[in-house]
Amino acid sequence: MIEDKIFEKLNYSENNLAKEEYDNCTFKTCNFSNSNLSNISFRECEFIDCDLSNVKMKHTVLNDIQFVNCKLLGLHFNDCNDLFMVLGFKNCKLELSSFYQLKLKQTQFIDCNLNTVDFTETDLTRSTFHNCDLKRSVFDHSILEHVNFESAFNFSINPEVNRIKNAKFSKENISGLLDKYQIKISS
Repeated sequence: MIEDKIFEKLNYSENNLAKEEYDNCTFKTCNFSNSNLSNISFRECEFIDCDLSNVKMKHTVLNDIQFVNCKLLGLHFNDCNDLFMVLGFKNCKLELSSFYQLKLKQTQFIDCNLNTVDFTETDLTRSTFHNCDLKRSVFDHSILEHVNFESAFNFSINPEVNRIKNAKFSKENISGLLDKYQIKISS
């Protein structure tokens, strides 16, 4: 087990990170793009200014992980071990990623680009999408109860196939709930 260590400015795109358990570690300005993080355990770790695009994460443990200013393109979080999965994202690019069928209750997405992200059958109860771009993201049979979408934009959510009880929206973005009806809303 590797504990309380800072990894800075390292390139794991050619040589993969050692298959260990990482506890309370910080990864700063590291390049993991196209690497294999499968079967690695991360607990209470932080990734800051890292590129994790197209990383393989089969059975990876992500327990209490914060991603800050990270590039996370094409990640399949649904391949990870979902037991005890707790994630947070701030100012991240998560385009083309998937959270299919995950339980992500109370997840914070702050100032993130979530274009074309798959939230199909995801439980996002009490999560927050603060100032997030959700263009072409998919919400299909998702649990969105008590989710805060007040400052989110470019989303399209069908209330007939998603559970949205007590979700929060603003007057400015409520049209994202009506896209299915192909109606025009003038301001």
